[in-house]
Amino acid sequence: MNYAFMTFSCPELTLDQVLALARKYGYDGIELRISANHQHGVEFDSSPATRKEAGQKAKAAGIRMACVATSCVYADPAKTAAMIEDTHQAIDLAGDIGAPRIRVFGGVFPETVSREQAIEGVARALTSVADHAQQRQVIVCLETHDAWCDPAHVAAVIRKVNHPAIGVNWDIMHPVNTAKVTVDHAFTTLKSWIRHVHFHDGNIMKGHIALCPIGQGIVNHRRTVQLLKTLPYPYFLSGEWIGWEPYDVHLPRELATMRGYEAEK
Repeated sequence: MNYAFMTFSCPELTLDQVLALARKYGYDGIELRISANHQHGVEFDSSPATRKEAGQKAKAAGIRMACVATSCVYADPAKTAAMIEDTHQAIDLAGDIGAPRIRVFGGVFPETVSREQAIEGVARALTSVADHAQQRQVIVCLETHDAWCDPAHVAAVIRKVNHPAIGVNWDIMHPVNTAKVTVDHAFTTLKSWIRHVHFHDGNIMKGHIALCPIGQGIVNHRRTVQLLKTLPYPYFLSGEWIGWEPYDVHLPRELATMRGYEAEK
């Protein structure tokens, strides 16, 4: 399997430093979080030269651009048009640097919008960017997150879109923590469309999820790896650790745990 980490582990590092970190610890790729004041220097306003250079640096380092993680959300009708425009920009950014995926959210929706209306609205938004994504050889991955932690709701959107350039970013924690479903249930519901995976573990502390080392929390990562191996899964598993331990502590440890699970028969 292919492993990456999101730049939330090291938001203060430049792109050169992030790539060096990935090489040092044996990661296959990196996931750039944009619009979050990270110092990697790849953003919507990056020049064509900067984009080209970023892709060349990754290639020279032998590290792939796994994904561009965006803040795009679609379920609130008041924001949808602007978010669609941002998605088009993110697709071009990803295409320019050689990233085959972007991550997007469904987003929360107002009480005046029903679940079915929200499903329709998110599906329309994704449909409107799908052909562009396909042209740029980018897959737009809707994350199991926020108001879309229930895999059934994400599946309903993807079925309506029914386009090869629209897939799922399976964040394995949120369905377990928020929707209270098992890893097996989430996988079975979404397996046809999983094109990117976020992994991280945590425990509930004072009503909130707190990150912890893989294997010590509520998420069954061993089972996740076993399930993905049944596909097989040629895409990326990307570690997302926000505001946690120093990167030189968790990056090597969490990768070693995941590769250990993968090596098990």
